[in-house]
Amino acid sequence: MAGARIEHLVTSGTFSLDGGTWDVDNNVWIIGDDSEAIVIDAAHDADAIAEAVGERTLRAIVCTHAHNDHIDAAPELAAHTGAPILLHADDMVLWKQTHPDRSPDGALSDGQVVTVAGVDLTVLHTPGHAPGAVCLYAPELKALFSGDTLFSGGPGATGRSYSHFGTIIDSIRDRLLSLPGDTVVHTGHGETTTIAAEVPHLQEWIDRGF
Repeated sequence: MAGARIEHLVTSGTFSLDGGTWDVDNNVWIIGDDSEAIVIDAAHDADAIAEAVGERTLRAIVCTHAHNDHIDAAPELAAHTGAPILLHADDMVLWKQTHPDRSPDGALSDGQVVTVAGVDLTVLHTPGHAPGAVCLYAPELKALFSGDTLFSGGPGATGRSYSHFGTIIDSIRDRLLSLPGDTVVHTGHGETTTIAAEVPHLQEWIDRGF
């Protein structure tokens, strides 16, 4: 049996908030081995995600935050696989906008450890893009799953409801940029990056205000 590995698929759909709707491509991350896995951000296409998981036991569906494009397929995937949906409680206000009649199955908290295939992923509460936004850090994989908190080129957007630029900067500076430089950042949209590639640009982001 192979060791834990990171798998990736891109799903497409829409993001809606504050009365606007945009077409988006989302990164869905699967961490596991040949027998079990977790999914980070069940976006848009439950069937495609279930197909990628295959016959493995899905241990959890972890939501980095509750914007609709990251959680829209979570209930269907949970119904198909029996896996629990996990979300930080501070994002319930956003969750209910998309799934008013279906609550998550468990809460994520800062410092919590999610284990799959012998690998520990530590939950880092990183508010700013959303109040309950989290990242997951797996040092054994030299991997950070950053959701929409940190991208190649800067912070996630903070121009809409329940977001705040100063807060996301604090989260990135205090929780993420102190991680080892060779940590690969697996983002919610777009290309991966590394901590080392982003560290030099913090002041630029602060100065530009986004």
